[in-house]
Amino acid sequence: MATLPPLRLTGATLLRDGALQRDAVTVANGVFSDAPAPECDFSGYLLLPGIVDLHGDAFERHIAPRPSAPFPIESGLRATQRDAAAHGVTTAWLAQGWSWEGGMRSPDFAEALMFELDTFRPGALIDMRLQIRLETHMPETRDRLIAALLRHQIDYVVFNNHLPETLTMAARAPHKLAAWAEREGRPLEALHQGLERARAAEALVPRNLLRLVEAFDRQGITYGSHDDPDGDTRERFRILGAHIAEFPAAYSAAAVAKATGDAVIMGAPNVVRGGSQAGRIPALSLISKGQCDALVSDYHYRSLAEAAWTLADLGVRSLPRAWAMISTVPARLLRLEDRGEIAAGKRADFVLVNEADRSIEATISAGRIAHLSGEAALRLLDARRAFGMAAE
Repeated sequence: MATLPPLRLTGATLLRDGALQRDAVTVANGVFSDAPAPECDFSGYLLLPGIVDLHGDAFERHIAPRPSAPFPIESGLRATQRDAAAHGVTTAWLAQGWSWEGGMRSPDFAEALMFELDTFRPGALIDMRLQIRLETHMPETRDRLIAALLRHQIDYVVFNNHLPETLTMAARAPHKLAAWAEREGRPLEALHQGLERARAAEALVPRNLLRLVEAFDRQGITYGSHDDPDGDTRERFRILGAHIAEFPAAYSAAAVAKATGDAVIMGAPNVVRGGSQAGRIPALSLISKGQCDALVSDYHYRSLAEAAWTLADLGVRSLPRAWAMISTVPARLLRLEDRGEIAAGKRADFVLVNEADRSIEATISAGRIAHLSGEAALRLLDARRAFGMAAE
């Protein structure tokens, strides 16, 4: 993997200490510093912190572009890292289901992905991690899950409960359930069986959740909730210690989260498209009210940077504050103190953005080149060539 030699990046506009400023920074041995080093001029560029993406499931499309045409997981991970890096992501949590739905969201597939990622991570272009999106009505898998989280050092879980809406679909629109099963390449009967097992576990859910969060606390796992349908649901998860509200589905859920000091996360595609693809809360409305802390890729990596520009162009957030929603803030939420900002001693995770067209031309992760294109590529290659000649 190509690693930058000690290099002082000059001429660029840096996002540093919460403000855009014309300054220089040195990259050496995978971290930022203020030490002298051979210089490379990046006039005409923005130098911004690398994007920290807390929830992305675009990897599913790379593993199975079509339900009937799956590829090896390792192949999908290779494609995913390049997709993410090309759009400025330097740390990415892949949002993997642990669900009664089965297929690619089953415990079997989740564990297979964990093993593959363990092997893949050491040579990955960016820091790739796993978030488990856990359906609440699966108490029979609790011990298996806890053991898997410990074995694979998973550090982030969000609770899900998609049972009510799926039961409604089964009762009122069975054709949609059949289409879902066909789309996922699963027998309809298998989906019905999973639904019935989940429904039968209803009485066991409260105690199961308590035991899960006790284990998460012992293992230092950060946990939150996903798709909270109302304020009462958010409050129940908050009491359990789930202090991240991911994609609240109602204004009341977001309001409860912010009133109690919890973080709210929304999808960047929601901002870029001007609304939710599922017909839920527009992220822009929450951001305008100060009720959204961070943005994630959800299903589209490109939307992360585009969302920051959208917020800045609309005057909803300054560019520094908008970019912090995809870098500094998510890093803090997952307690990653070594990244998310440009400062001496921090990981050299950054992107170079061409000011003329806002394109991301370079993504550097821990001082290693993860993505390189355009004029930025020529400047870095010239700098490496000059460095090599000087060393001779």
